[in-house]
Amino acid sequence: VQLQASGGGLVQAGGSLTLSCAASGSTLGSTYMGWYRQAPGKQRELVARISSGGTTNYADSVKGRSTISRDNAKNTMSLQINALKPEDTAVYYCNVRRIIAPTFNYWGQGTQVTVSS
Repeated sequence: VQLQASGGGLVQAGGSLTLSCAASGSTLGSTYMGWYRQAPGKQRELVARISSGGTTNYADSVKGRSTISRDNAKNTMSLQINALKPEDTAVYYCNVRRIIAPTFNYWGQGTQVTVSS
């Protein structure tokens, strides 16, 4: 599976950003697609994820101001974050994983999001 992430950039605090991820190379049934982020000096953390059935999970830090969506037919996923804060600054990574056999876990290249105050 290859993942292509896009949509990062420099945004002012209070603004919005949409990150997109396109997957290719394999069927993505029974998978979670998600966004993780890693700020300098910190561990990578889950931002949001969505199952192939549409179940979503959000980190408390973005809950209420972000929406994750997925198009199973196109193998794409998007994450919109509103009311951006400087603490949202990080490298964001697209991820797809299957937790039932045959299991897999793939990462896309990171995309930098910088929120200026």
